[in-house]
Amino acid sequence: MSPLLHDARPALTVLSDDERLFQETVRDFANAEIAPRSRAMDAAQAMDPELVAQLFQLGLMGVEIPESYGGAGSGFFTSVLVVEELSRVDPAVGVLVDVQNTVVVKALMHWADDGQKARWLPRLARDTVGAYALSEAGSGSDAFALTTRATPDGDGWVLDGRKLWITNGKEAGLFLVFATVNPDDGYRGITAFLVEKDTPGFTVGKKEDKLGIRASSTCELLLDAVRVGPDQVLGDVGKGYKVAIETLNEGRIGIGAQMVGLAQGALDHTVKYVQEREQFGRAIGTFQAVQFELAEMATEVEAARLLVYNAARLMDAGQPFLGQAAMAKLYSSEVAQRVASRCIDLFGGYGFTRDYPVEKLYRDAKVGTIYEGTSNMQKQTIAKLLLK
Repeated sequence: MSPLLHDARPALTVLSDDERLFQETVRDFANAEIAPRSRAMDAAQAMDPELVAQLFQLGLMGVEIPESYGGAGSGFFTSVLVVEELSRVDPAVGVLVDVQNTVVVKALMHWADDGQKARWLPRLARDTVGAYALSEAGSGSDAFALTTRATPDGDGWVLDGRKLWITNGKEAGLFLVFATVNPDDGYRGITAFLVEKDTPGFTVGKKEDKLGIRASSTCELLLDAVRVGPDQVLGDVGKGYKVAIETLNEGRIGIGAQMVGLAQGALDHTVKYVQEREQFGRAIGTFQAVQFELAEMATEVEAARLLVYNAARLMDAGQPFLGQAAMAKLYSSEVAQRVASRCIDLFGGYGFTRDYPVEKLYRDAKVGTIYEGTSNMQKQTIAKLLLK
C-alpha cells in the first residue's frame, strides 16, 4: 500500500463513533419530538417548555461542558453536528441550542475562573438557558459602540442600559452582558458581566415579532441600577471586547451549521415531494429540469457543509480558523436562502402555503445573513486576511 494512502486522514464528513452516535440520537429526537411541535411553536411564537427540558435531559445544552460539571464532555465539532441536525427540522430550536453551546458555554469555558465554572457550568448543563447580550440600538455591526454603563460601586458594579435582539431572552436564566466601564476608552472599556435573570433592576422587555425562527425568543433587556459583585466579571475588566470577538468568531460556525441543517431539511422535503407529485401523467422528479435543480441544490448544500465542518475541525485542533469561519457563515447563509427559495418553486403553489414545511424554512433562512455578523462583515473579515 502506498504510504500516502496508508497515512491519509479521514474526510471531513467521516465521523468518529461518538460523533455518529450524537448525530443519530439528535436526528431521531428531532424527528420524533420537534417535528410534531414545530408548526404550533412557530404560530405561537414560543418554545415549548417541555421540549427545552428534553434538550437538557439529552445533554444537548452542555455538549462541551466537562463531565465533571455534568456536561457531555464532547468537542466543538459535536456541537456543530447537534445544531445541524436540530435545524433540519426546526432552526428555531437549532439557534436556542447553538447560542447555549457555541456562545455562552464557550465563553465560560474560555474566560471563567474556577469559581465561576463551578457555579455556572453545572447549571447550564442541567437546567439553565444562557443568553448573550451585546447588541444595542446603536451598536449592531459596530458592536463596540455600545452605551450600557458599568459604574464602580464598592467592590462591585452597577449596570445601566438597554440591550436589543437578545436570542433566548425569554428562556434564559443567565445573561452574558457587555457594558463599558469608561466610554472614553472605546473598546478597551468594555467588560463582560454574568447577570442572573432575577437580579433586582434587570427586566426582560419586549419580545420581537419576527419574520422567521419565530419560536426562538428575541428580546430587549432593560438594566436599571443592576448591582453585580466582583465575582460576576467574566475575564478581566476592560477585556470584554476580547470575550466578544473570540466568542462571535466561534459562534459563526454554529450559525453556519444552522443554515446547513435548514438547507438540508428543505432539500429533503423537496426530494420526497417531487417523487410523489404527478403532472402530465408522471412524477415531476422524472423531468430532467427538476433533476438538475435538485443536483445543483445538493451540490451547494454539500459545499456549505464542508466549509462549516472544516472551520469546526480547525477550531477543535487549535488551528487558526477566523477566515474559514467567516467563509462558512457567509456561504452557508446564502445557500440556505437560495435552496429554500428554489424548494418552494418546486413545490409550486403548495410551497406558498403553511401546510408544507418549506414555507417556514424559507422564512427562517433570512436571518442567516444578518445575525452574528452580516454577510458584508464576513466579506470584510475575509478580505482583511487576504490583504494583510
